[in-house]
Amino acid sequence: MIAFIWAQDQKRQIGHQGRLPWHLPADLAYFKEKTSGHPMVMGRKTFASFPGFLPGREHIVLTRDKDFRAKYPADAPLTVYHSLPELREWLLAQSELVFVIGGASLFESLKDDVSRLYLTEIEETFEGDTVMPKLDLTKFTLLEKKVGQIDAKNRYPHTFYVYERK
Repeated sequence: MIAFIWAQDQKRQIGHQGRLPWHLPADLAYFKEKTSGHPMVMGRKTFASFPGFLPGREHIVLTRDKDFRAKYPADAPLTVYHSLPELREWLLAQSELVFVIGGASLFESLKDDVSRLYLTEIEETFEGDTVMPKLDLTKFTLLEKKVGQIDAKNRYPHTFYVYERK
């Protein structure tokens, strides 16, 4: 099953200069909780935004760079695909939950294949240069809605949503 997981602001912005435009530890914890133990699919730029490999997760990277895999140790939790059709074929063959984590072009390319959505909506507007593609939420059923707690570390109002395709 293919799931998208992302956070967005009120303008659907998801990134700024290769980073998240906000600091929201509750969302990072949510991301870790949901993705741990599952493969994560991402584009090369999203992968480059990480400080390193995230523990407990296979990293599936889509890139045109044919030498990309060779840049990492053989035992790194990394699988590389060089074309969207090749990646889509692998994704559709998976019986376990697989998370697509970005970027925007990968979300756009796979939006017709996604079964579940994990959305953190931040009730604020930030400076951004990457926008989440529009998804037709009428094709999904809301399974869960949880309002996040605001505190000294999590200053922005935010809500966690889980949707499943009808």
